[in-house]
Amino acid sequence: MDRDEIRVAVLRIEGTNCEDETVKAFREFGVFCESVHLKQFYSDMIRDKEQRTFTDYNCLVFPGGFSAGDYVRAGAIFSARLKSVLQNDLEDFIKQGYPILGICNGFQVLVELGALPGFDEDRPIAEKPEMVLGINDSNRFECRPSLLKHENRGKCIFTRKLEKDVVMFPVAHAEGKVIFPKGKEKEYIDGLVQNDQIVFRYVDTKGSYAGYPWNPNGSTYNIAGICNITGNVLGLMPHPERAFWYPNTDGRAVIESALDYLGRI
Repeated sequence: MDRDEIRVAVLRIEGTNCEDETVKAFREFGVFCESVHLKQFYSDMIRDKEQRTFTDYNCLVFPGGFSAGDYVRAGAIFSARLKSVLQNDLEDFIKQGYPILGICNGFQVLVELGALPGFDEDRPIAEKPEMVLGINDSNRFECRPSLLKHENRGKCIFTRKLEKDVVMFPVAHAEGKVIFPKGKEKEYIDGLVQNDQIVFRYVDTKGSYAGYPWNPNGSTYNIAGICNITGNVLGLMPHPERAFWYPNTDGRAVIESALDYLGRI
């Protein structure tokens, strides 16, 4: 697939943000990218020329923000709307190997949706959430640069062009603590490690795993980002699109890796 054939959708609803920055970042690589409201995929109130389907795109992005005010739980309402009317379409999209990126609130949406951790290749969206992104240990909104160690050994399609061991992406969230079911924490971590699904972990300036403030939310195993079992769905709390322009361009590799992958299929 040539770059000029690639089409990317950044999905939004009320309360999401960073969609404009994300669209601009993808367009920087010469691909078609647009911000699309979720209702454009299913509402009969949308005019014909504004209607969309997942088959119109080769890559989906769930941006940051506070979708639907983060009421109930962060990402819960966005994911519920999506799952109620578009689950089958989204599952087909994942099974076809197309990339899906969830940034911050987008990570929360993918977790609530059951698309992450995504242990089952045959059933890419679980019936119910298998993990949660809980309130930060500090009990407050954390906004700062964060250092991330790239842990993935090649499965995640979004980091295959990442050449640095440690990158800096900013964080800006109140609910980013990775929590697994009580009593099954080791089982989940072992599974993620064995399957090469851990992508980023929080570290300090020496590249060592450390607690607060380096781990801004108290996330289990210092996890900052994970991918699904097939590597084409990535969720991470830090914002690569905010580390895209000079002087910090660490985030460019995330987008470029996905586009390079699409260029090979």
